[in-house]
Amino acid sequence: MSKNNEKMMSGAEIFVKSLEAEGVEVIFGYIGAKVITIYDKLYDSKIRHVMPHHEQGGVHAADGYARSSGKTGVCIATSGPGAANMVTALATAHMDSVPLVAFTGQVPNTMIGTDGFQEADIKGITMPITKNNYIVNDVTEISRVIKEAFHIASTGRPGPVLVDLPSNILADMAEFNYPSQLDLPGYNPTYKGNKLQIKRAAELINNAAKPIIYAGGGAIISGAEKEITELAKKAEIPVTTTLNGIGIFDENHSLSLAMLGMHGTTEANLAITNSDLIIALGARFDDRVTGKIDSFAKNAAVIHVDIDPAEIGKIIETQVPITGDVKSVVEEIIPKVNKAKRPAWLKEIDEWRKIDKKADPEINDKLLPSEIIESLYELTEGKAIITAGVGQHQMWAAQYYKYSRPRSFISSGGLGTMGFGFPAAIGAKIANPDQEVFALVGDGSFQMNIQELATAAKNKVPVKIILFNNQYLGMVRQWQELFFDKRYSATCLRRQIDCPPHCSGPNQDCPEMIPDFIQVAKGYGIEGQTITQREDIKTALKTALEAKGSYLLNFIIEEEENVFPMVSAGGSLEDMILRKEQGKYADK
Repeated sequence: MSKNNEKMMSGAEIFVKSLEAEGVEVIFGYIGAKVITIYDKLYDSKIRHVMPHHEQGGVHAADGYARSSGKTGVCIATSGPGAANMVTALATAHMDSVPLVAFTGQVPNTMIGTDGFQEADIKGITMPITKNNYIVNDVTEISRVIKEAFHIASTGRPGPVLVDLPSNILADMAEFNYPSQLDLPGYNPTYKGNKLQIKRAAELINNAAKPIIYAGGGAIISGAEKEITELAKKAEIPVTTTLNGIGIFDENHSLSLAMLGMHGTTEANLAITNSDLIIALGARFDDRVTGKIDSFAKNAAVIHVDIDPAEIGKIIETQVPITGDVKSVVEEIIPKVNKAKRPAWLKEIDEWRKIDKKADPEINDKLLPSEIIESLYELTEGKAIITAGVGQHQMWAAQYYKYSRPRSFISSGGLGTMGFGFPAAIGAKIANPDQEVFALVGDGSFQMNIQELATAAKNKVPVKIILFNNQYLGMVRQWQELFFDKRYSATCLRRQIDCPPHCSGPNQDCPEMIPDFIQVAKGYGIEGQTITQREDIKTALKTALEAKGSYLLNFIIEEEENVFPMVSAGGSLEDMILRKEQGKYADK
């Protein structure tokens, strides 16, 4: 066919036209030589391009965009180091089942395997951390591959899909024909649950004395909040969630037990330990949830609903396995479940609730994370989107803000990626311009992707940043305090070369903090303030809320404040460590 045919397009133009056909509105991408032809065509496209200042930050932003909106996030990087910089963020999305399509440039396919300049086998590197990945070998394949990538990323159990694009393919010419149908005979996710198993599940619920709903991130992905709430209320079943399941059930409701697991509430951990039936919905019994497997819910039967059959029975023996979409399955269970009251079970749980109250931190003149987050909840009326990095601040964000809506809490659960929270907040704000978005970060986690301050400033994305500054890698320091006799090795962020060789905690001789976060933010054109007094907490939060652009609140908090309750690694859920002065719950 003649190249003069008006329907002929370059691979790069076909690429952009294919994204437009998919309805893509935003791309998070960093240009490079092997994708320069794509960027030349994006120049005239109506697709919004947001340039991060590190490829990892770009993927995290696409991740936050996807988690907060339910849409598929899109990101792009050049070959070699650009593609490799995406790896941690792709693994983050993979562990938490986030729909992403990542595009990478590649050396010409005639040079693949020659160790050419900026060549990396990104398909091979990312194979274990993507739901699927492609290398496009012919310009005529671009549209088909893109349609397949978006479908695979967003259906069944979602996940990231990577498409590697050799630069010569982007320069080649072909007709643009975006396929209207897919041909994926080996890919057929199961959405409807087995009727017999659904009937068995309802019978178990009707006969249970101490049932508990355990909901995870899959329930949010499914959009099952209405169905789970209806089931819980009809059969009076308390609800606990994983970290990624936060928001699926209103935490202000009397049936809410909030989060369970290593840093879960005492009532959630003791309820699941003493239950006789666990209704697991879109959750995978992660080790941070179960603690010691041998002692986890020893007297409970298990109903496990998940769209991924590989997760069912993988960790915990399941009496009623149901492969299917959580929303669809629960919808079918509800009519078969009897309306019930469980006063004895709820009374028992209410007694366990009181233990958390006893474990509340003692108020002193130091800034406490609980007071900061509770004040934020009050001022935002629980309507903000909260993103978190990883560490103590992540757990405080999960514990003290009361979530009533799905997709309102966004954090890296499975991989536990420091540096996730702030760039994810940028993506969430772009997806939800009319909602307040707060990035809750630690001074260690924030510095992993602090360069994204430039992304927020230049793109006028008004993300509000709450920095919990305790001058430590707080969660690891907490472990060192509790289990390593306060031998603070490599966790003090103020440590300098002339510090004493051994450190067991902060004192009057500690050096100044590095960096001065407010000056760093101002260098990027973002205003902020440092807060050291309790009486200034609400005033500072109001200032941030009223700011038109991004704003940084640098809260200098108690250096050795810990996250409680806590279950030590490999411990049983009922063997919780409460506050220092209270010891272990199991010892009571």
